[in-house]
Amino acid sequence: MKKRDIGADGALIVSSDVWLALGLLSRLPLPTPPDLARSSRASWAYPIVGLVVGGLAALVALVAQALSIPTAMTAVLILTTLIVVTGAMHEDGLADTADGLWGGWDSTRRLEIMKDSHIGAYGVIALILALLARWTLLVTLLATSSPALAILGVAAVSRAPMVAVMAALPHARAEGLSRSVGRPDQRTALVAAGIAAVLALLIWGVLGLWICAVAYGAALGMGLIARAKIAGQTGDILGATQQIAEIAALTALAAILS
Repeated sequence: MKKRDIGADGALIVSSDVWLALGLLSRLPLPTPPDLARSSRASWAYPIVGLVVGGLAALVALVAQALSIPTAMTAVLILTTLIVVTGAMHEDGLADTADGLWGGWDSTRRLEIMKDSHIGAYGVIALILALLARWTLLVTLLATSSPALAILGVAAVSRAPMVAVMAALPHARAEGLSRSVGRPDQRTALVAAGIAAVLALLIWGVLGLWICAVAYGAALGMGLIARAKIAGQTGDILGATQQIAEIAALTALAAILS
């Protein structure tokens, strides 16, 4: 009886964590908003959220190809799906990060710029370049034998490095989304990495470990820059981390498969 109770409790915790992560990282119409105070413990499920988000984008890709929609337009539809489902939160983080880290001369000013809702030249350029890079790489992958799996895998793998950055770096400010969510411990970050690695292995085989390594390498670079410029991480830094990890994973995958 106790074993069944423990199993039931464990399943409830897992489902609750997935729900929390999904509520935080997507704009899907969930019945209740996420409890930010408990969200750090649920960050291990970020790759699973990636599966959901990537699954929707992959479905759009399959439908578009079945309807013989041109490849370039299919890539646009995939990007649109990813942006709408997540509420452009990662893209917004990338823009704010670019504005702040390169628009200010010290950490205080950089954090002020990142908090400002207005977008500057660095942010606009970063968004344009990131969207262009993602579109170009998606067009390349759509010509391969299994583009839907590629979209699914990259969406999952690119969200795991956010947890590593959250665990490795302190909060750069005393308020904001990242502070509200909290910092996961190293064990949580390792669980997220393990889930991403298993999913990558299932989708790409041993090649998947290389894709994971590239994504984490890109995230490491983002983390080092954030530590040097603002001595920590924010929600914007985490959004930028996801975008950079996604572009890095797409680049590695396109280079190998094309």
